Amino acid sequence: MAMTMTGEVSLPADRPTVWALLNDPEVLKSSIPGCESLEKTGDNGFAAIVKTKIGPVSATFKGRVELSDIVPLVGYTIKGEGEGGVAGYARGGAKVSLADAPGGTLLRYDVEANVGGKMAQLGSRLIDGVAKNMADKFFTSFAAVAASGAGPAGEAQPAAQSSAAAAAAEPVAQSIAAAAPAVESPAIPRSAPSPAPPAPTTTTSWFRRIREWFMSLWR
Repeated sequence: MAMTMTGEVSLPADRPTVWALLNDPEVLKSSIPGCESLEKTGDNGFAAIVKTKIGPVSATFKGRVELSDIVPLVGYTIKGEGEGGVAGYARGGAKVSLADAPGGTLLRYDVEANVGGKMAQLGSRLIDGVAKNMADKFFTSFAAVAASGAGPAGEAQPAAQSSAAAAAAEPVAQSIAAAAPAVESPAIPRSAPSPAPPAPTTTTSWFRRIREWFMSLWR
């Protein structure tokens, strides 16, 4: 059963960065849904193991991919085939091209493939839906990697990002400082004035008064 799929996606990175990522096995492995391994087998070849499910059929595909018509920073052609045991097989190719776009790079792809075995019996609508879903997941993950600046063209970005973050944080810090309540130095407690010495009493004590009364009797 023949299958075709065409699409394009905008990536938030320049062409050198996207090109480097498209040729990085680790990036491709992390972006391909269900990919268990992806290893280079030569200058332009890869061996892959991908586990997937199409409707009620689950299978692990082992395949080979070769790149040709390579034009650096512009695109290449992919040709490959995979065997999934009783689930069937898939053979085909795709053309991938890159172009400059506002804010990044535009990637276009044109896929043609043939599917056989149990998978072909599921019908083109189901297979097309699964293929589109896998493509969407791949480009979502790939775009996230491209946005993070991974790869050779993004090595210098962390310092710039740090500077930008510092510049963005400056007005925030100033706003926080302006909104924070002022903290005053604790006031130095003043010593209470010493109490005035008690005024001398002018009242004669009772003992003295009795003494004076007795003395008056003897006068």
